[in-house]
Amino acid sequence: MSDAGGLIAYGTGLLDTFPRIPAYVDRILKGTKPGDLPVEVLTRHVLIINLKTAREIGLTMPPELRKRADQVIE
Repeated sequence: MSDAGGLIAYGTGLLDTFPRIPAYVDRILKGTKPGDLPVEVLTRHVLIINLKTAREIGLTMPPELRKRADQVIE
């Protein structure tokens, strides 16, 4: 979202999420009810900051936050 102009994006990365989908689909196709499947919580999260958008709206991102970001869009 940030590469589309959003200011900040924080969440799980698609590369971490997609590999789990086939396991869920397989279990559902074998008869497990979706409500009976366990909820998996991913522990890796990604922080993306768009400095271009921040400048356009007059915000200054603290250097500490920029250091912690996984990706900074100039």
